[in-house]
Amino acid sequence: MAEFTHFYELFQPSHYNLYIDINRETKTISGQSIITGEAKDTAIAIHQKYLTINSVKVADQAVPFAVDNDQDAINVTLPNAGKVTVVIDYTAPLTDTMMGIYPSYYELDGVKKQLIGTQFETNAARQAFPCVDEPEAKATFDVAIKFDEHEGETVLGNMPEIKTENGVHYFDTTVRMSTYLIAFAFGDMRAKETTTKSGVKIGVFATKAHKANELDFALDIAKRSIEFYEDFYQTPYPLPHSWQLALPDFSAGAMENWGLVTYREACLLIDPDNTSLGVKQYVATVIAHELAHQWFGDLVTMKWWDDLWLNESFANMMEYVAIDALEPDWHIWEVFQTSEAPAALQRDATDGVQSVHVQVEDPAEIDSLFDGAIVYAKGARLLVMVRALIGDDALRAGLKNYFTKHQYGNATGADLWSALGAAANLDVGSIMSSWLEQPGYPVVTAAVVDSQLTLNQKQFFVGAGQDVGRQWQVPLNSNYAVAPKIFSDETIVLGDYQQLRKENGVPFRVNVGNDSHFIVKYDDVLMHDILNDVTNLSAIDQLQILQDQRLLAEGRQISYASVVPLLLQFADSQSNIVNTALYRVANDLKKFVAPDSVEEESLKTLFNQLSAAQVTRLGWLPKAGESNDDQLTRPYVLVAALYAENPDSIAAAHDLFVAHQNELSSLPADIRPYVLRNEVQHFGNAKLFDQLLTAYQTTSDSSYQSGLSAAITSTSDAALIAQLIEKFEDADTIKPQDLRGWFYRLLANKDGQQAAWDWIRNRWGWLQETVGGDMEFTTYITVIANVFHTPQRLAEFKEFFEPKLNTPGLTREITMDTKVIETRVDLVESEKDDVNAAIAQLTI
Repeated sequence: MAEFTHFYELFQPSHYNLYIDINRETKTISGQSIITGEAKDTAIAIHQKYLTINSVKVADQAVPFAVDNDQDAINVTLPNAGKVTVVIDYTAPLTDTMMGIYPSYYELDGVKKQLIGTQFETNAARQAFPCVDEPEAKATFDVAIKFDEHEGETVLGNMPEIKTENGVHYFDTTVRMSTYLIAFAFGDMRAKETTTKSGVKIGVFATKAHKANELDFALDIAKRSIEFYEDFYQTPYPLPHSWQLALPDFSAGAMENWGLVTYREACLLIDPDNTSLGVKQYVATVIAHELAHQWFGDLVTMKWWDDLWLNESFANMMEYVAIDALEPDWHIWEVFQTSEAPAALQRDATDGVQSVHVQVEDPAEIDSLFDGAIVYAKGARLLVMVRALIGDDALRAGLKNYFTKHQYGNATGADLWSALGAAANLDVGSIMSSWLEQPGYPVVTAAVVDSQLTLNQKQFFVGAGQDVGRQWQVPLNSNYAVAPKIFSDETIVLGDYQQLRKENGVPFRVNVGNDSHFIVKYDDVLMHDILNDVTNLSAIDQLQILQDQRLLAEGRQISYASVVPLLLQFADSQSNIVNTALYRVANDLKKFVAPDSVEEESLKTLFNQLSAAQVTRLGWLPKAGESNDDQLTRPYVLVAALYAENPDSIAAAHDLFVAHQNELSSLPADIRPYVLRNEVQHFGNAKLFDQLLTAYQTTSDSSYQSGLSAAITSTSDAALIAQLIEKFEDADTIKPQDLRGWFYRLLANKDGQQAAWDWIRNRWGWLQETVGGDMEFTTYITVIANVFHTPQRLAEFKEFFEPKLNTPGLTREITMDTKVIETRVDLVESEKDDVNAAIAQLTI
């Protein structure tokens, strides 16, 4: 077979009969895959990976086959082309890779137990059964599961179970679907169920290590999300049920398997009595994201992985559309502005970044497409731009037609633009091609030139970038009517500024609402006008000023020192999103100061100035009836006060710890991580370290676990850091799914950085063997790049990772992250004196 041939071109399955027998004791799988389909040639290929193929038969007769592990293929020679049924018997190991079919481990009442589940995206269905494992190869499936069953265990699948015979569980025939969406699970579970208005059964499932009420929140959000999407898409949910399953071991956040959505426990289950608003918002958006996929991704699936954005970008936008409708008081689009938008803008400004739509063939490279900042965040921003351009009526009408035309089939980006464009009577495709096919985005410069208000667009880079003359069709969203709706030229002159200013009565601005994917550089005249009117700007407009100024400083278009004085101007804001942007800038200043230096002392003084009044206003403990903004702002100002080593804040946190020391989980979830971290940093010892580590191992509350991890990794004690490093490879203490978070936090700790960096270099082989098979693996490189900012660390990073540049799946990430660190080092070395002088000037 030619390299990276799509197997579907030669063999097009229409139906599978799958029998899978799983033995947890021997950790083995044996099964039979019966595939009926249309063979276009007598030589076909069927995917397999890590399987032992015992026989391949057609019409009860053995046929020649050869296994090609390099291509994940079984090359089969058929007697004839045309309609054929291929019967493949096979065996496989049950592994702990969190891919394919795998066990999740948990403890209940001191007894270690297992829950078996699946993860097949992107191309791991071939590890579970022989198949044509490509998105376009849609078929129907009859799935039968047998396992070493214990009394009272629950069995789940994409479709309802229809019978059990001789210990075999048979599920109803699926609708036509892609292999990567097949899922099943079994084990000892608790469940809660309800039914939507249209009769769809909704269920939430988890291990019995969790209390029953931890399922309630997810059940409510899932039910209302399905009801919302049925109305918004004007297309019924096409399956009898929608199960949501929390797996104790899960490498991603969640996975949209059709009818059986799987989640990391932290993304589905919450303690209804003690969970922060931020965590509730996060869990709700994850559930809404996966359920958006049940139509957009499952009912209609991208034809090939190059259109992955069709699935993920759309679901990423729709999670906010849905939760905004379900919980309007949350103002969830503000979370989009503080998470998705800045992530996309930062990543997309590095030269060499992938475009949203990107060609890919090599299976090893497919997982590297899952760049959260591009395929998810940038793609969602682009769809928000489209929604703003065409409106919800056209969006809904276009989507209904899109689903009707392509249901149970596959589509490309062009198909979506065609449907939306027809509904809106607008050539959406031509507008969006400049955004999807090109990496990066423009900086729009607004300036008064010879008294004329002038706009210019040019690609924006953080760090070195090769300008190749890219231009975009930019939705300007200006507050002056004279500005065009779409800015597609390099330069445009809008008219005499003083006259326009007088006519409009407000400072000139573009990208009002911050929905379009570009940043704005105002000249001194225009920026002065805007800042003089800042109290009349909305919270999003104020966020945008801080966001764009920070990026312009990162891109060396303005000095970082010029941004520093802006911080105090926004410090008293009671808007959460303004404070999010404010402290993003403030925290970025930390890279310019050396630990324990005079300059760091000045920066801590500045942090105290920024936070002191807000800490006094809000206090440490949540108040009944306080606003969402206050709840979400409190963590920012408390963390700032503790970084500033404000003695009153340190004492207040310690008092709270003492008051709750017999039951630390009872600390209010909003502040619990900061109380625990303060205790470790200022009052820590080996006894406290052991207490927190034991609490981490024994609690089933993922939010509490996250706070404990943040506290434990903040220790400055070298002996305790060494003990912690030893736990990195102990799955009974730190699950592989959680290891990256522990590593990142210790690496970001100035006292733990060397130990963490030494560990990953020394144990890279172990890490690759343990988690190298999943799409999260490259993010270990990303988090290192998020921390390093000195010439020495840059040299060490390059020395370690450059020899790995040709490793499939790692090339893009290593290249990108090398540039990220080089850019940061160059910025710090060039501007640290000016930045520190600006900080000192504010703190005199």
